[in-house]
Amino acid sequence: MIAKLKTVFMDVWDTIFADKRIFKLGIYGAPNSGKTTLANRMCKDVINSDSEFTDISNIAHETRKINVKEKLLVNRNGKKIEFDLIDTPGIATRIDYEVFVKAGMNNKEAKQRAREATKGVIESIKWLDNVDIVLIMIDSTKNPLNQVNLTIVGNLEARNIPFLIIANKIDLKSGKLEKIQQAFPKYKVIGISAKFSKNMDDLYDKLIVMRKKVKR
Repeated sequence: MIAKLKTVFMDVWDTIFADKRIFKLGIYGAPNSGKTTLANRMCKDVINSDSEFTDISNIAHETRKINVKEKLLVNRNGKKIEFDLIDTPGIATRIDYEVFVKAGMNNKEAKQRAREATKGVIESIKWLDNVDIVLIMIDSTKNPLNQVNLTIVGNLEARNIPFLIIANKIDLKSGKLEKIQQAFPKYKVIGISAKFSKNMDDLYDKLIVMRKKVKR
């Protein structure tokens, strides 16, 4: 009887207060996996405006600092979630300044970019202490079983941080959602196109479910 009353009480509590919970949502992944594109898309969806999170580029490590947008509100099918959105620099196990030289930078610029990118990776990892849920962005046109993706998943597992694997760029012919799911069979994978807003409803619906498990 006591257990039943407790369950009823918690259901009522969630109904009254769940919408008021604000959690921190971090977007993590390798460079050029679409993290900032997704952040921009979510900002447009949430605040219904054309303002973007930050610039994007085809050059790796365009995002080299943590960027945060606070108190973004999503209202989907009568269910509301409010969260702080954190766009992180791309995670890489090795950053070579020659990559930036090949992209057209001179040696001085390339070495500075490499230093900033390395600092950004360290900052991203430190920020795991501040996030409640993580979206792992994976480029569905590439092999998902690389050191970066495995390191991110392992880190989140060790820290008991809830995460959702996002297979991005499924609008491309070379995008293979099933390949990402096969690589991580233990976890739910959602295929999206952040660029063209494909399957964003599925992503938001899953976040609404995950939000209920966040203890804040």
